[in-house]
Formats: sequence, C-alpha cells, structure tokens
Amino acid sequence: MSRIGFIGVGNMGKPMVKNLLESGHSVKIFDLSEKAMESVVGLGAMSAKSVADAMLGVEFVVTMLPTGKEVQEIFVSRNWIGGADKGTIFIDCSTIDVAAALSSHSAVKNAGFDMLDAPVSGGTIGAKKGTLTFMCGGEKEILDQARGILVNMGKNIVYCGGPGQGQVVKICNNMVAGIISLATAEAFVLGEKLGVDRGVLFNVMSTSSANSWVINNVCPLPGGIPGSGKSSDFAPGFSSALMLKDLRLSQDAADISGSSTPLGAAAVNAFQQHVNNGFGSLDSSSICKLIDPEIT
Repeated sequence: MSRIGFIGVGNMGKPMVKNLLESGHSVKIFDLSEKAMESVVGLGAMSAKSVADAMLGVEFVVTMLPTGKEVQEIFVSRNWIGGADKGTIFIDCSTIDVAAALSSHSAVKNAGFDMLDAPVSGGTIGAKKGTLTFMCGGEKEILDQARGILVNMGKNIVYCGGPGQGQVVKICNNMVAGIISLATAEAFVLGEKLGVDRGVLFNVMSTSSANSWVINNVCPLPGGIPGSGKSSDFAPGFSSALMLKDLRLSQDAADISGSSTPLGAAAVNAFQQHVNNGFGSLDSSSICKLIDPEIT
C-alpha cells in the first residue's frame, strides 16, 4: 500500500480520500477548511499542518483544487515541493487551464520530480462510487507508477498524451456536458409545457437518440430517478458555478487554438446568466430554472 498526501478535501476530494483509505492506503490531508479536514480525519486520514507538511514522507501527492491559481501557487509560486522525498510523484486532479497545467509540469520537473495532470470526470457521484474517469497527461511511465492508486478512485484511467493533454481532454468533455445539460433542460421544459408528462419524456429520451450521461444521472426534471436534479432540490454534485468555470476554460482553449465552438459559447452565456441569477451553488442540472424560472 502507498503513502499519499492529499491536498483539497472538498466535495470531490473527501470521497476520493475515503476510497483510498478503504483500499488500505495511508493518507495525510490538508485543506484550508478545518471543518473539511476534521470530517476526513474522522474517516481515518492523518492531518497535515500545511501544504508542505502534506508532501513530507509520502510517495504520491494528489491535489484537488478549485482553479489554476491555487495549483500554480503550490507548484510555481511557492517552494512547497522542495522538501518532498526523492521520487515523489505529483498528481493534479483539478480542472484548470492548459497554460497553468504546463507551467506546473515545468516547475515540478525543474525541482527534480515528476507530475501528471489528471483531471476527473464523473462528479461527486463518481467520486463516491469510485467510478471516476481520470484523463492523464504527462509521461506514460509515470502514469504506470501512479495507476495503482488511481484505480482505487476510478474505473477508467486514460492516457491522453504529454503534459497538459489531460486538461485538454477534460475541457472538451465538460464543454459537451455543459451543452448537453442546457439542451436537455430545454427539451424537458418544452415537452412539459406542451402537456407531456416528464416521466414519459424521460422514458423515451433515455432509451433513444437523446440518451446521455446527463439524462441518466442529473436529469433536470427526472422521471423517477431518486436524488437527481429537481428531486434533490438541485443539491450540488457539480455546481453551476463550476460548470461555468469549465465552459470558460473551453472558450479560452478555443481562442488559443483558433477553433470555432458556437454551442460552447452559447452554453457559457446561458450558465453565466444562470449564475448571475443567483443559482451558482445549485447543481448544473438547475439550468432548467433559466429556461423556466417557475419550474417546480
């Protein structure tokens, strides 16, 4: 079993740590939230005093942070990785911009260590079930060394290419997810306004050409799926604010690459308005409230 430092134990990080602990690994955690740390220590994790402390005496360091700013603060701006043991492998599971990922890879390499950018897909549902998809960028040999802990948190470990390529794939994936979430919400609201029962809509769409992960896991107006969308009062598995963040990343990437993404741009505008309306903390499936504010 491995010794792991884990930085960032929020909605995603906590269940990921739980799965590592249940698989027999030793995990030392750090988070700026003392409450978050206490809840994970209660599961059996050890508490670190700082970011630097979380990196001491471990074989792997996993980071799960909100944005590229926090990731770069750890790997680029501060000398926190300097005290890590020789051979420590750093795995960043945050979803960040490609430029931040590349600069982090460079800083880690210059410090004498190896790194993977390994953003995940599957949301809190996948984190809890241990069924996340890891999209990994870096040297394949390093992924082979890290695979033994990644498989305890996810079922799909995908090598995407060199440094930063995991982030590229994640950005593309979440752009599609945001577009599908918006389209699904529009369809369900449209059908219901025209008198079709939402259960009928779900039964047809989930078994035909409109089927998607979104419909089956976070359907905005579900037809009998407990805990999904409106039936859970849009409790965040993946918040609208985070969806907006990822959609913005997709448009930054589109600008850099010169790629046309009109549907991605439309999704950004929709989620921006939704967040401006005060619903950023709700699950991304709550985008249906933008289509019909009176939805019940």
